[in-house]
Amino acid sequence: MAVNSKRVLIGALAGGVAWTVLSMGINMAVLARRYELAQAAGLFQNEPRIPGFLGIWILILFVLSWIGATLYAVARAAWGQGPLTALKVGVMLGFAAALPSNFGTAAWATFGRIFPFCWAIELGLGAVIATLIAAWLYRD
Repeated sequence: MAVNSKRVLIGALAGGVAWTVLSMGINMAVLARRYELAQAAGLFQNEPRIPGFLGIWILILFVLSWIGATLYAVARAAWGQGPLTALKVGVMLGFAAALPSNFGTAAWATFGRIFPFCWAIELGLGAVIATLIAAWLYRD
């Protein structure tokens, strides 16, 4: 069965918007004050080392959303269509995107583990939400 690339893109865009909102919410509502304290303590820089970091981060979330949407469209042939397949794909994508780097950061970084914990939740939950949205919008 062929993949409907247009519907994958529509789902990826919608999922990317949701993932970006989640990301901003976690970083602004949960971590903002902690970022300020970590910066004051010299644990975080006051400005990112990479120019345009925020825009690049959002682009990365949209690319990850596209990967989730594409994997869902392909997995439908083996696992069937619907939210259970989207959940499986989203959990796998979230695990791959979130766990390795944040686990290492939690183990070795000198700042609190709340940061990598929240970043892992942001990426893991974001992957699931984005893939579920993409699946909801996907049509053959």
